[in-house]
Amino acid sequence: MSHLSQVPEDPPSVEGGSLGARLADLLRRASRGDESAFALWYDATSARAYGLAVRVLRDRAQAEEVTQEAYLDCWRHAARFDPAKGSAVSWLLTVVHRKAVDRVRSAEAASRRDTAYGHREIAVAHDETAEAATASLEATRVRSALAGLTIKQREAVQLAFLGGYTHTEVAALLDLPIGTAKTRIRDGLIRMRDALGVGEVAQA
Repeated sequence: MSHLSQVPEDPPSVEGGSLGARLADLLRRASRGDESAFALWYDATSARAYGLAVRVLRDRAQAEEVTQEAYLDCWRHAARFDPAKGSAVSWLLTVVHRKAVDRVRSAEAASRRDTAYGHREIAVAHDETAEAATASLEATRVRSALAGLTIKQREAVQLAFLGGYTHTEVAALLDLPIGTAKTRIRDGLIRMRDALGVGEVAQA
């Protein structure tokens, strides 16, 4: 697929069966080269993907670029989606989040290079290398904590806090009762809190 349409503000919902199962089916069809199935999947998920990119980048133009890049990646590698490891939406949001974070890091690195170039003669007030290492270590700890969750817990936590879904939306996407969705999110956050060694975890 060489071109994707502009990110819509309010994409249509996917009907026919449960939402999560329907989206997974569309992605499986897309992995076999079905462009119409991919277009439907795109329409049903792009607003949420774009919203996540905006939250990370805080720039709508860059968010649109990152969202389109993420969907092109998903189109090319749709066969990598494994429903046993999570929903189609959480798979997509993981791709979007990774690309958005990479864009932020690239911009920050460029800014640091420019600053260093313009202030070669000025002593640096703080150790940027140590700061970057600390940030990288913290990101690694969070990824490790997520990896320590069960697949069901990790999927629910990612949808709620990475994807920005409400408990009700998480329940719908995962085909769960609302109480079960809340329990998975809460239990996952407790396990992450323990793994990270922090006093408390924000509640959704």
